Amino acid sequence: MLHGDLHLKPGHMIRRAQQIAVSIFLDECKEFDITPTQYAVLAVLREKSDLDQITLASRAALDRSTIGGLVERLEEKGWIRRTAGVEDRRQKLVSLTDVGRAMLETVEPSVDRVQERLLEPLSSDERAVFMALLERLVDENNESSRAPFKK
Repeated sequence: MLHGDLHLKPGHMIRRAQQIAVSIFLDECKEFDITPTQYAVLAVLREKSDLDQITLASRAALDRSTIGGLVERLEEKGWIRRTAGVEDRRQKLVSLTDVGRAMLETVEPSVDRVQERLLEPLSSDERAVFMALLERLVDENNESSRAPFKK
């Protein structure tokens, strides 16, 4: 079906869009020393705190091998804390610290600019259609991911 030109392959174009999104994020957020993945984890914890690492990984759509080191780096920055679970002391629950919450509030305008820059080439109507199609593509293929998103 899509033989030939690499730029006509959806997988390649999605990967390129991801590269561009990360580049714009790092440009807009360079003064905050935060990555898109770190931001995603903090944003998940803002919505629901005291999550075990496996649940946190699934809600941020990260694989289990990524979350451990990421949580460790965020804890070193003072943005999150890990505490023992109440029912199972071996379980580590992750929550946002006040410093992490303040970081999110500070970085949010830059993250908004990332989204605006990324979608800038599209009209308002095109943005709505693009986002609806992208959401459908992700939702319909979620289970094919190495790190399926779970709400």
